[in-house]
Amino acid sequence: MTAVRGVRHSDEAYTEPCVFYANHASHGDFILIWTVLPPGLRAATRPVAGADYWQASRLRRFIGVDAFRSLLIARNGERADIDPITAMTEALDQGSSLIVFPEGTRNTTEDRLLPLKSGIFHLAEARPDVDFVPVWISNLNRVLPKGEFLPVPLLCVVRFGAALRLDPGESKAAFLERARDRLLALADEDEPARNRGTEQP
Repeated sequence: MTAVRGVRHSDEAYTEPCVFYANHASHGDFILIWTVLPPGLRAATRPVAGADYWQASRLRRFIGVDAFRSLLIARNGERADIDPITAMTEALDQGSSLIVFPEGTRNTTEDRLLPLKSGIFHLAEARPDVDFVPVWISNLNRVLPKGEFLPVPLLCVVRFGAALRLDPGESKAAFLERARDRLLALADEDEPARNRGTEQP
């Protein structure tokens, strides 16, 4: 119901399980990333999502669990049967790539990016040999604003940056800052397109 274009800034083939981490403005974010991945990688990639939202109704369970094989994580004080980092490392070890949103919630502020939560650092610490690929999604918050059901037909762009890994001895603060800077660098590249947001598919 809208158009999406994927832009890659490196020749990385993502042949090994990796973590795509992205900005978060809508519940449709992971669908856009999943859509522009190559078919083989798409089939092996699982979004990491909040169990409270995607288990709230039969339709959401069908979309999140049956259609996209989401890895559902307990949050907001919910009882977790398994530690979220353990669940994600097990999925990586089983050959799945992951889509995560390290802001932790949808960004409805005027800031381009919320501070990143520490979970992405702990995941990188648990699997330092895994690539973390920054992904910037533009325009989806305008295509599908919070509380709306009918999308506006604007072009969305999904930009993939060069992967990073946790450096030996790198602190949590340094890694989170570096990961955040990679996302904002992609956002800076997309600024002219965002200002032309009336482009139609």
